[in-house]
Amino acid sequence: MKIEEITLYLISMRLIRPFETSFGKTFDRPCILVKVKYEDYEGWGEVVAGEGPWYSYETFETAWYILEKFAIPLVLGKEIEKPQEINKLLAPIRGHNMAKAGIEMATWDLYAKLRRRPLYQVLGGVRNKIESGVSIGIQKSINDLLKLIADYLNEGYRRIKIKIKPRWDVNIVKTIRKEYPDIPLQVDANAAYTLNDLPIFKQLDQYNLLMIEQPLSYTDLLDHSILQSQLKTPICLDESIEHLDDLKVAIKLGSCKVVNIKPGRVGGHYNSIRIHNLSQQHDIANWIGGMLETGIGRAHNVALATLPNIKYPNDISASKRYYKEDIIEPPFELNKDGTMNVPQKDGIGVEVLEDRIKKYTVKVKSFKI
Repeated sequence: MKIEEITLYLISMRLIRPFETSFGKTFDRPCILVKVKYEDYEGWGEVVAGEGPWYSYETFETAWYILEKFAIPLVLGKEIEKPQEINKLLAPIRGHNMAKAGIEMATWDLYAKLRRRPLYQVLGGVRNKIESGVSIGIQKSINDLLKLIADYLNEGYRRIKIKIKPRWDVNIVKTIRKEYPDIPLQVDANAAYTLNDLPIFKQLDQYNLLMIEQPLSYTDLLDHSILQSQLKTPICLDESIEHLDDLKVAIKLGSCKVVNIKPGRVGGHYNSIRIHNLSQQHDIANWIGGMLETGIGRAHNVALATLPNIKYPNDISASKRYYKEDIIEPPFELNKDGTMNVPQKDGIGVEVLEDRIKKYTVKVKSFKI
């Protein structure tokens, strides 16, 4: 196949509820949608870079620049047999995994449609339903947090994850455990702590958590290995694993027992599969994280969550949790048992509503051979 046309859409969608982490609070979700075309077929991807360099150095503005000036010229008009060849074409660009992932994942969607198969099957998935958990941002009060937890448990979500930061950590977990002693519960620090905070983690270690996600620096692997050796609770790495080489070092050091895979963070599906496979070889469990995606990015995450080493409920919530209306049909819905159905149609398996995309589009540009 040949990528004959690529269109970028910069969109901005208002979240139903602001989402707060240790980085700050998000009200509107900007992202870039990528459409690739070959003959009468098209594939869709999503660039998950946000408005500020907080989770990653990438932003939607830097991603647009990289795509327009460097990535698209490397891909447009090239003959491609398999989607993983996109990685080789984009290899001259150092970093910028989120920008690269937008094109790479769109190409996977296109490839699956050309072969008239669902994307999850093309990726090597083994299940037609995935387990869903929910990630809850920092709230104004513990009572607000407890109410949200109750609501999400009633909806059926199989795992609760809360964001923590200094002074919003041990007492919060203690209160949740008093109310809900047995629910699957994990915390995510988004790199807000250091090894000097070991006493905090020793206290958290007493509350039967599924895992502690990214407690230390986003670049660190060594200190995480020291911390993991002091805790019985598994450490899950997120930001620290951007490449397969990062995982190799983490395995050697013993830095974690779990890795959260976000395809945008690691550069797309092919790199996600490689990280998944190496994790599986070394008994490191995986699950799929979320970045407040639209239905397009969510569809890609759902497909990836069908891989065999996905051992925990994923941060893949129903569309209605984030947006009043999604840009796909049908929207993703949570089953009563806390699972989500995997689309069975070709490619990402959902219809992309371009008329609805236009409502949220800030900027659009097409590139043709």
